[in-house]
Amino acid sequence: MNKLTAMLWFDKEAEEAMNHYLSIFPDSKQLSVSRYGAAGPGPAGTVMTASFEIEGYQFTALNGGPLFKFNESVSFVVRCKDQAEVDYYWHKLSAGGAPSACGWLKDKFGLSWQVVPVQLIEMLSDKDGARAQRVMGAMMKMGKIVIADLQAAYGGK
Repeated sequence: MNKLTAMLWFDKEAEEAMNHYLSIFPDSKQLSVSRYGAAGPGPAGTVMTASFEIEGYQFTALNGGPLFKFNESVSFVVRCKDQAEVDYYWHKLSAGGAPSACGWLKDKFGLSWQVVPVQLIEMLSDKDGARAQRVMGAMMKMGKIVIADLQAAYGGK
């Protein structure tokens, strides 16, 4: 068991969300599902928590009711090795949700994600400030990140 686990508060979609994320990330697995009993506070027999693992990181989805909603102050970053991965995760995670700017999106549950190619991180870390700024300018105009466009900006085109 990991020392830290991300707890995600849902109204009543915890199990659906877990299954959705498990269908997207190849290196993932369900860990457990627990249900409310007679003591509540949810209806007896309904899912209380759904625990799962993605890429070695543990998450627990809680059906806690409508009190809290996700917002952009917390997001998960998906680091992608190439454009095919960017396209895959962008398409899968944004389906039913809302694409945003600079690689950000909200999934169909309202959870924020950043789909980021590792090349972007490398280019923004370049010691040549002019190159890094050109890449930043190009990224600021994008929704889904397009690596070829970042590379063109990096090269001065």
